[in-house]
Amino acid sequence: MTAVVVALVILVALAVALAGASIRILREYERAVVFRLGRLIGQKGPGIVLLIPLIDRMVRVDLRTVTFEVPPQDVITRDNVPAKVNAVAYYRVIDPVKSVVEVERIRNATSQIAQTTLRSVLGRADLDTLLAERETLNESLQQIIDDQTDPWGVKVTTVEIKDVGIPQGMQRAMARQAEAERERRAKVINAEGEFQASERLFDAAEVMSGNPAALQLRYLQTLLEIGTNQNSTIVLPVPIDLIKPLMQSVEDGNERRERARERDRLRAAQSTPELAEPEDELQLPDPDDARDLPPGEQDEATG
Repeated sequence: MTAVVVALVILVALAVALAGASIRILREYERAVVFRLGRLIGQKGPGIVLLIPLIDRMVRVDLRTVTFEVPPQDVITRDNVPAKVNAVAYYRVIDPVKSVVEVERIRNATSQIAQTTLRSVLGRADLDTLLAERETLNESLQQIIDDQTDPWGVKVTTVEIKDVGIPQGMQRAMARQAEAERERRAKVINAEGEFQASERLFDAAEVMSGNPAALQLRYLQTLLEIGTNQNSTIVLPVPIDLIKPLMQSVEDGNERRERARERDRLRAAQSTPELAEPEDELQLPDPDDARDLPPGEQDEATG
């Protein structure tokens, strides 16, 4: 009786062991690629998967999106600028059978493809393109890597350039370039503002010239603004018509002095024989010019 019980216990243990070896439970995001005696059977799951112990072998494949960081790569751009670039890539398995049969260690293979593509694509771009047009480069990287991993049953969904390291000397040169560009824009904006202001002032002058009252009102408004901002300033308007006679008298006095100096020079030349010029070349002052001189100078000129 004891031997029978022991035999039953052994049989139950063997059945449990066989059941454990033949039954697999897969989650919703997992698939099983089954090989029977080395030959591919196909994929199974999710849920319960039955296997023949010691005959079937199962490879579990995860269908979730995998994120991995591409190691920093030393890149020389098309304009011969050294840079260190790293990126991040996202991929997922869409064909479990190909991901097991066509490639070994799919994560490592995808990472190597991403590194090689990153160096080759960025080496054909300028530094300005690398800094300003990352979206275009990201799309190009994703397309190239996805085309190369498609035979493996892998879909590369996203590739993003994460960081671009530039030498310190190049950073200083770029800072000087940006500063010069900002100064140029400031000068252009200032010049455009002056040009527009001059156009508006010209239009205002055209309007005011047609109506003297408008000019007078503008003049009074300017006086009001000066009196509001500068209370200690006294403004005394002087018409231009009052200044013109004074300016004219100054000009007439200068002309008379020039004539008197010319007359004295001619007299000195006549009084010195060796310095005297021929009579036909001497020009005596015109008596009519003496009318414009003071009374005392008129007698000297006519005498």
